[in-house]
Amino acid sequence: MFAAGAATFACQADRERPGPPRLVITLGQDTVRSPDTLAGSLRADAPDGIDSVWLSVDSASTLDADGLLEPTFLASFRAPIRAGHASSDHVSVRVSARDVSGYVGRLDTFVVVSGP
Repeated sequence: MFAAGAATFACQADRERPGPPRLVITLGQDTVRSPDTLAGSLRADAPDGIDSVWLSVDSASTLDADGLLEPTFLASFRAPIRAGHASSDHVSVRVSARDVSGYVGRLDTFVVVSGP
């Protein structure tokens, strides 16, 4: 009887290992002017649920949201790009998310300033 129970356990699928939320950010453009507005969307996934999501663009907080403990968080955003950037400057875009277990995922990218 014990051998049958062990065989059943061995055939079960492995549970996904705990880790930080998976993050995806989609930007409406990869170049901006200064000043300008950057539009896009973000997604955070965690099997146990998303606790919080943060987005900063051009070093300013753009989004600070409660994930409502849902396994997937989706949001669109519009963020201002401040005046004063020179052509070819990189403007940072950072998203972070924390799941209910306390794991934090981070994703950093940038857009490039074009023209005066």
